[in-house]
Amino acid sequence: MITYEYPLNERIRTLLRLEDLFDKLLHFTESDGPQEHHVALVTMFEILDVASRAELKIELAQELERQRQILLSFRNNPEISEEALAGALYEIEQAATALLALQGRTGQHLRDNEWLMSIKNRAAIPGGVCEFDLPTYHFWLHRDPAQRRRDLARWIEPLLPMQTAFSIILRLLRASGRPEKQLAQRGAFQLMLSGRTVQLLRLRLTRDQAAVPEISANKYMLNVRFTIPDTDMRPKQTEADIPFELTFCNL
Repeated sequence: MITYEYPLNERIRTLLRLEDLFDKLLHFTESDGPQEHHVALVTMFEILDVASRAELKIELAQELERQRQILLSFRNNPEISEEALAGALYEIEQAATALLALQGRTGQHLRDNEWLMSIKNRAAIPGGVCEFDLPTYHFWLHRDPAQRRRDLARWIEPLLPMQTAFSIILRLLRASGRPEKQLAQRGAFQLMLSGRTVQLLRLRLTRDQAAVPEISANKYMLNVRFTIPDTDMRPKQTEADIPFELTFCNL
């Protein structure tokens, strides 16, 4: 199955972007090659830009506290496993504590590093990190891979409490909905939401279906148009009926 996600507010859109960037960052950090570590560094700079909003840390902490209060209300419920509930509460409390312990703006330790900021500024220029532009960076890329990984880990570590926090929130958000079977007749699907509160739409297709969903939605209506995937031409709506799975998620 292929899952497509569509956020319906800016906060969830930001969290999904951060999730994607952290996945790439941690993947390339684990490699040994200098090119992979260059990509990791550039991705870290993208995280810095996306997470620069001062209120993001506060919003994450508030959402964790809201979820903690919801879970507390399930105590002594015979249908809920006390062990699972205690584990979930512990995870949320640990994440909130680590998040609130962070001082200043997210990524301030990176902004205070003049060497990293010189690379960030040059990386915004096409071909701007060539060896003749940044010889010290060229030297770093030729250091022992283990040393580069230690440096990357040191720079990434202060960002991890934020990653833990939004990972919990996105996991709870995705688990909040129930999949529904739907059918797009001749590649088109429309549904009135009637003011239904939705933060995230999840649409799943089997891998053998040659169709790509183009989703547009607001609090009143959902429109999905399935197109034929073509990397050379403008997408064209399919004429086939497309069965798919749709999930509405909301915390």
